[in-house]
Amino acid sequence: MRPRFVLHDHRKPSPHFDLRLEEDGVLRSWAVPKGLPVDTAHDRLAVAVGDHDLDHVAYEDEHKSIADEGTWEEHDRDERRFVFSLHGRDGVRRYALIHTGGKQWLLHLTREQPGAR
Repeated sequence: MRPRFVLHDHRKPSPHFDLRLEEDGVLRSWAVPKGLPVDTAHDRLAVAVGDHDLDHVAYEDEHKSIADEGTWEEHDRDERRFVFSLHGRDGVRRYALIHTGGKQWLLHLTREQPGAR
């Protein structure tokens, strides 16, 4: 069974998205101010935030809703770069999180996508 992910649409205190990946019994989390990238030319800032409990995978309230959910799989990882696929409601998309220092990461939609030729 693959680990779960959730993408929260978080409207307060300021609009942003939270990407959460299940790993080692917690949800690793990044705040993504402009949401997931939709093309390979425009990376998005992702700021690492504290881990969340697994029950947060289904959490919603008046300020937070689930924009996407499903499972994820890791393809490659080192200390600076983490490549993974999200298996969400609308299919599979492959991303890379690239560590740029401190809590700052870039979220990149990879050129090679599952099922692409």
